[in-house]
Amino acid sequence: MSKKILVTYFSATGTTRAVAECLAKAIGADLTEIEPAEPYTAADVDWRDSSSRSSVEHAHREMRPALAKPIDVKPYDVVFVGYPLWWETAPRVVRTFLESEDWAGKTIVTFATSGSSTRGADGVQLHDSAPAAHWIAGRRLAANVKESELAKWVSGLNL
Repeated sequence: MSKKILVTYFSATGTTRAVAECLAKAIGADLTEIEPAEPYTAADVDWRDSSSRSSVEHAHREMRPALAKPIDVKPYDVVFVGYPLWWETAPRVVRTFLESEDWAGKTIVTFATSGSSTRGADGVQLHDSAPAAHWIAGRRLAANVKESELAKWVSGLNL
């Protein structure tokens, strides 16, 4: 039996969305966006502004922004979770998603986009938000990653 795969992603600027779309196409997976109830604006993600929404969420690690809609992971065996790296970790809305699902018997693989950082792309810092999942270390993916590279990466994972 082949595994049913879902690619989920949060993208504030569109970069992670493009990579997630390419990944889903490369591996024949379903695709769903992790949508915050209140979308992020350019001002919200200005990391140089200590009062911006993303900066405040980073400073307050307990914050969990609400989701616009739930994502049903029940039909899937493997869920890829994509996000931009903000301060070398996933935005808090990704934790909201992880903490709102039952991950028993599921495999999670992360992927992250960043212009420079690779720390946080493996998803280790997220394990406490879905402790029942089987985690496979993810990686940073370039914005211009090719479908063939993604297919090769996934084929090398022990899914």
